[in-house]
Amino acid sequence: MNNMIKIATIGGGSSYTPELVEGFIKRYHELPLRELWLVDVEEGKEKLEIVGNLAKRMFQKAGLPVEVHLTLDRRKALAGADFVTTQFRVGLLEARAKDERIPLKYGVLGQETNGPGGLFKALRTIPVILDIVKDMKELCPEAWLVNFTNPAGMVTEAVLRYSDHRKVVGLCNVPIGMEMGIAKFLNVEHSRVRIDFAGLNHMVYGLDVYVDGVSVKEQVIEFLTNPENSSFVKNVQGQGWEPEFIRALGVLPCPYHNYYYKTREMVEKETKNAETVGTRAEVVKKLEDDLFELYKDPNLSIKPPQLEKRGGAYYSDAAVRLISSIYNDKCDIQPVNTMNNGSIASLPDDSAVEVSCMITKEGPKPLVMGDLPVPVRGLVQQIKSFERVACEAAVTGDYNLAVLALTINPLVASDTIAKKIVDEMIEAHKDYLPRFFKKK
Repeated sequence: MNNMIKIATIGGGSSYTPELVEGFIKRYHELPLRELWLVDVEEGKEKLEIVGNLAKRMFQKAGLPVEVHLTLDRRKALAGADFVTTQFRVGLLEARAKDERIPLKYGVLGQETNGPGGLFKALRTIPVILDIVKDMKELCPEAWLVNFTNPAGMVTEAVLRYSDHRKVVGLCNVPIGMEMGIAKFLNVEHSRVRIDFAGLNHMVYGLDVYVDGVSVKEQVIEFLTNPENSSFVKNVQGQGWEPEFIRALGVLPCPYHNYYYKTREMVEKETKNAETVGTRAEVVKKLEDDLFELYKDPNLSIKPPQLEKRGGAYYSDAAVRLISSIYNDKCDIQPVNTMNNGSIASLPDDSAVEVSCMITKEGPKPLVMGDLPVPVRGLVQQIKSFERVACEAAVTGDYNLAVLALTINPLVASDTIAKKIVDEMIEAHKDYLPRFFKKK
């Protein structure tokens, strides 16, 4: 890498992009960004121009000599890049809304990255990410791929398993959100808090939590027995944990565990929301419409505070912190998605896991966590089986594997229901699943 960095962001027209730009501005002193290429598809051209112009104004206001390029030509953006970030959504929010509504008809959770929604987002996304990696191998083979696209765990799994590109890291804002929430509860600076994370994306646990190196896990678990404290991220609002359950569990669940430990309640809640305010995708669509109206304002040159309602809290902190730590070989500890390599004894070495890692110029070095505790081990292994089969289905376009994957998932109680959901959703997403509709 040279001392002036080129970064390509695939899905640059995202409403999250101002959050990313803010992160680059805050860390410019340690991450000398020269070129930021924002890439999108034809359907996202208008949003790309709106958010791209805001990005230019933000850098200009900050007095930074960063060139912002807007393009629909992915290969042009990738050429010579040092880092490639991915934050795209195949099928846009309309596809997400289908992922959320269709399963509810069968009494199954409709959610972006869990259950049927997670499966179909993976089926749509993995072939695209593998095409991006193929271009990277040709145009910027030394670049790091930093993926924020959901389902981040399965996307990382697919790149590690079905390509030979090893410079890939998956990132999620849930762990940093948990850290921030605990820091706020304890009234300490975030830098003093460290959590030993181990598990999978949206299925990660805090095995221990420290302040200044001293464990405060029991204090935090007691904090979680209060129903008002059960969730740390805006887009997953839980019902509150039963105190007896959370004390016996003995580790910190992430907010997405509400879907697995409170499945009935969450299905009821999502069903009610779908009938009243709309699914999360439909709510987000309205939020995004309002955000892009704000972004159009030629006098706006900062990230608007309304973006926090979108659900991506601390996204820029996590994203740019990771990139800077790789670039500067900081050797600090961060939770990311990477190859297990013996970190979690309960999972295969060659599988993607979400775990605390030392971040170096060679990438993440997972800390050794040993076996997962017995109370959580089985669920994590079951989800990893689901992810492995889902990735194979995405790569091969094998309908039978798609049905098998969904049946394995604990949120679906029957192979018959799984088949019905797959049949309806595969037809609903037909335009974005070409591998499942290959000409015979």
